[in-house]
Amino acid sequence: MKRLIAAGPIWPLVAILIVAIWAAGVALTGVSRALLPSPALVADAMFELVAEGALAKHVRVSVVRLAWGFALSTALALIVAFAFARVALLRRIVEPPLEFLRQIPPLAMIPLLILWLGIGEAQKIGIITLACFFPIFLGTTGGIAQCDPKLIEVGRVSGLSPGAILRRIVLPSALPSVVIGLRIALGQGWRALVGAELVASSAGLGYMIEDAQNLARTDIVVVGVIVIGTLGLATDFLFRRAIAAAWPWVRVEHGAETHA
Repeated sequence: MKRLIAAGPIWPLVAILIVAIWAAGVALTGVSRALLPSPALVADAMFELVAEGALAKHVRVSVVRLAWGFALSTALALIVAFAFARVALLRRIVEPPLEFLRQIPPLAMIPLLILWLGIGEAQKIGIITLACFFPIFLGTTGGIAQCDPKLIEVGRVSGLSPGAILRRIVLPSALPSVVIGLRIALGQGWRALVGAELVASSAGLGYMIEDAQNLARTDIVVVGVIVIGTLGLATDFLFRRAIAAAWPWVRVEHGAETHA
């Protein structure tokens, strides 16, 4: 067993153990299926949703919303962070209101976003954008601040333009912190997505969970939770693979990104 654990990933064994404990707990306690359905009932509900095509539809809607919100927040956060690094006066003016906005949970903005953007896609993407913005922004500003001033001075002495210094010195130095911010933002995006889809939505995983709760279908609620967690792990895995392929000198590991 020790050799098996040391040789390969341990997560399949952990998943099997959790399901076994879950099934044994339900069987031994006789808890109502409305409170905690057994793994077999959840599997049946998942097969039912897959066969009807409902699960694929909800996943597709949620992934598209997350992709839009994540892309918008990434673009905005990078632009603002690098603008702060170039223009000190802009930072002094804009940073206080941004810090104020950072303290407000994105879900608390739902009523205002509904008034301003309606109940369509813009409101849901706006919530995801708000949730993803600050991890990326803080990661980028932190990475830029950690850039060695001596390297920037060497770049200036060597005749590099401000754009070249940014591209060849500042950005590579800040990249590990930017990657950390992007990974945190992905997780925040999934959390905000579910909250956004609980209100004024007719599709998406959050809507599926809310609808199942109203129908007392706890098995479908658990399916939604499992699917969201699995998608979150999958997107994080693909993101780390993409970073490793694009910038191989950045070590992308669980919980740490550093220069190789």
